[in-house]
Amino acid sequence: MKMPVPDADLIARKGEIVRALRKIVPGEGVVADPDGLVPFESDGLSAYRQTPIAVVLPETTEQVSHVLKWCQANGVKVVPRGAGTSLSGGSLPLTDGIVLGMAKFNQILEVDYANRCAVVQPGVTNLAITGAVQAQGFYYAPDPSSQIACTIGGNVAENSGGVHCLKYGLTTNNLLGVEMVLMDGEVVRLGGRGYDAAGYDLLGLVTGSEGLLGVVTEVTVRILPTPPVAKALLLGFPSVEAAGATVGDIIAAGVIPAGLEMMDKPAIQAAEAFVHAGYPTEAEALLIVELDGPEAECAELAGHVKALAQARGADFIRVSRDEAERLAFWAGRKAAFPAVGRLSPDYYCMDGTIPRRQLPQVLTRINALSRQYGLGVANVFHAGDGNLHPLILYDIEKDGELEKAEAFGADILKLCVEVGGVLTGEHGVGVEKRDLMGEMFDDTDLACQQRVKCAFDPDALLNPGKVFPVLHRCAELGRMHVHRGKIAFPELPRF
Repeated sequence: MKMPVPDADLIARKGEIVRALRKIVPGEGVVADPDGLVPFESDGLSAYRQTPIAVVLPETTEQVSHVLKWCQANGVKVVPRGAGTSLSGGSLPLTDGIVLGMAKFNQILEVDYANRCAVVQPGVTNLAITGAVQAQGFYYAPDPSSQIACTIGGNVAENSGGVHCLKYGLTTNNLLGVEMVLMDGEVVRLGGRGYDAAGYDLLGLVTGSEGLLGVVTEVTVRILPTPPVAKALLLGFPSVEAAGATVGDIIAAGVIPAGLEMMDKPAIQAAEAFVHAGYPTEAEALLIVELDGPEAECAELAGHVKALAQARGADFIRVSRDEAERLAFWAGRKAAFPAVGRLSPDYYCMDGTIPRRQLPQVLTRINALSRQYGLGVANVFHAGDGNLHPLILYDIEKDGELEKAEAFGADILKLCVEVGGVLTGEHGVGVEKRDLMGEMFDDTDLACQQRVKCAFDPDALLNPGKVFPVLHRCAELGRMHVHRGKIAFPELPRF
């Protein structure tokens, strides 16, 4: 993984840059000492680290606007950062740029129960939204495994999902509006409190844009009534192929669970040892199926799911008896990533999405790749929507193992595209998948995407080095091919 060559002149201007930014964000709003910068050297993709020139911690939209406007006028690169839980290197700093940390934007500004929405700042954690409204019988549906720490601004940047996104959608399906600051300092509002805003869907464009288009300073999200009943089923299988086939059977039968997750044996055993959730540790694969709604509906659907699982050879079936047990089932799944830390000194968390019908085939091929590379793998999937999270086990202290893990991960992502899927489901492209974008898009596709970036950030100062495998200047993208002194369609006016 390579980043753009640092600009030595910008690094040499550190003193000037820090002084100017401290005038905009006074007090402790600018971190520039070496020790203070250490926590910001990486995000959740901790194998890669870089030290920024400085970290700026604004508290108001006005400060964000002034910081961005000054940075554009002075050619300073900016990397927006939320809680730093990104697993794709999306908030990896630049050695010749600043980090714009949004942690101080941590207030829930308003809850509008009549319109079923909440207005929050981007530094509010995902779980805190549910915590603020659950006493009134509401909750916020997207629930990434890191929801106790990840922030809503980062969820917008990566279009995060979670275990309940199968039925209730990802961030984009639960987002109503944002306030965003552009690189030139302009403050814009996209969307609102209604489900449909007039004009182009710029809100959809910004969701998942990974900090390349602007910095979000306020978010309006949907809140939903808590379902009257929720039951979770644990289904243990003698093979991962049988479990994968059951996922397709459930959806084909017209059952749309609130959540449908899958774990293989290494992940099951690690999570059970960590959380003691009651998982069948001898099973080769486990499905967690959650059904919600009226009591009668849940009971009816649970019967269908059991029958489908038994037809595929499920030899362990357990239905949650109460809310505490249901939450325990999910606690094991949500703790699967840290639990896998018991199996290996390091692991590399992948993120790709495939058609559900390809689950058995892809699982078989991932296991073959594991043998090929000589590295273990624990599989944890949002199986219902085909979003895979293979955890590649390695030891960074052993020469060459990180490189092998990267190559193994790249082959998994290429496999996802090969079977009709995509490079990412919710973690984003960042730097991790940047150089694989050509597996999914041709040069014309990438150039069109980057022209959108240029419309928002013509000097490419916001989060450069991310997403696009080749960083063109915006002016270069506008060049026309000239053949024998003539350009294509010379009769058309040029602007």
